[in-house]
Amino acid sequence: MIELFVMEYMTVLGMTMVLLFLDSRYSRRRTILTVYGTIVLVMAAVAAMYWIAGAETTLQVYSLIVHIPSLLLFLILSRFRKWQLVFQLLSAILFCTLIQHGAGLIYYLSGSRIEVLISSYIVLSAGVIWFLVRFLRPLFLQTLLELRRGWWLMCMVMATYYVIIIYLIPGYIGISGSSTILKPAISLLMVGFYSILIFLFSSTQKEAEARHSAQLSILQLSALQSRMEAVKAAENVIRTERHDLRHRLHTVAELVSRGDRETALDFLDAAQKRLDEQKEIHWCRPPVLDAVFSSYFEQAQRQDILVKAKISLPDTLPADEGELAIVLANALENAIHANMQLPREQREIRCRIVATPSIMLEISNPCGTQVAFDDQGLPVTSRKDHGLGVRSIAAFCEKHSTVCQFDLTDGWFRLQLVL
Repeated sequence: MIELFVMEYMTVLGMTMVLLFLDSRYSRRRTILTVYGTIVLVMAAVAAMYWIAGAETTLQVYSLIVHIPSLLLFLILSRFRKWQLVFQLLSAILFCTLIQHGAGLIYYLSGSRIEVLISSYIVLSAGVIWFLVRFLRPLFLQTLLELRRGWWLMCMVMATYYVIIIYLIPGYIGISGSSTILKPAISLLMVGFYSILIFLFSSTQKEAEARHSAQLSILQLSALQSRMEAVKAAENVIRTERHDLRHRLHTVAELVSRGDRETALDFLDAAQKRLDEQKEIHWCRPPVLDAVFSSYFEQAQRQDILVKAKISLPDTLPADEGELAIVLANALENAIHANMQLPREQREIRCRIVATPSIMLEISNPCGTQVAFDDQGLPVTSRKDHGLGVRSIAAFCEKHSTVCQFDLTDGWFRLQLVL
């Protein structure tokens, strides 16, 4: 009965761990119900095999009963369907095995006391799940997006460990003498290997954060440089106007002396309009966001893209101004690129932001091509090096629990965001 308890417990724990690693394509409720419904069926199959064929046979076919159905299930649920998914499953198996080996050793040293075995499983499982939720899961999900190569090699090492532990060294720790010695020793080697992987994942995360900081710095520098150029251009115009002011005053005085007041007023009105055209436009109070709007709206106008903007932002923002600036920069850059594929008379960007009751943003542009969306509603593209802006926006929304929706209706592509 101890063997059946261990297998059933490992089934529940292992699939729960894979669920913690999973980046599902479906809603959380639907994913959880599907996974635990499958767990019930798999546990019933394990119990039936145990009573029919015995413990040793059940252990030998355990991968066919549990692991292969689990892989197929998570293949359906996961957004990642390549070696990353296999790594998720093998990681869960590894952590389950470490719990099993630790509890088995404690059981052996306690003199085969069943209550000690159960308590060990509970304590070790709680500790491992805390470690996964608190530390490894966010690190792993970030690595899935950043690390593109090497997954197959990691999977091969972990699959070799799986074969050795399950098939080449039969028996349970605490029950079989050889298993009690050999399996923990091999598991210690895997702990070292996985520690190296965690270091690799941490390095990947730090590199991603460094790229994000560099992107933010470049964005701020570019936007502020654009703002400085606009200010400098306005100053040059004002300096020229000031230089010409003496001649204008002389002309107006001459017209007034002749009694031609209407012409004098028209002349002054034309001069005033030229000055008004050179006024520096401020879109909002936050300086970095104001510089971003100015920079990208100016880029759009240089490409003959009509810009319609109505922006109302508070002085205090609910998120970091630099991070929000990157979101807006990515959205506006995508809108400009989409407009460049259209005839000049159809090019347009609409940007509307309101501050109450919360910050609500909508950026829209005409779209002449079909856009594909994934199961999470994010636009996808097969073009190389494209789609990075959308992933950046999605990461911002996930970090700040922001409502974000992409939509294509009546030939207009829209990004709506509620912060």
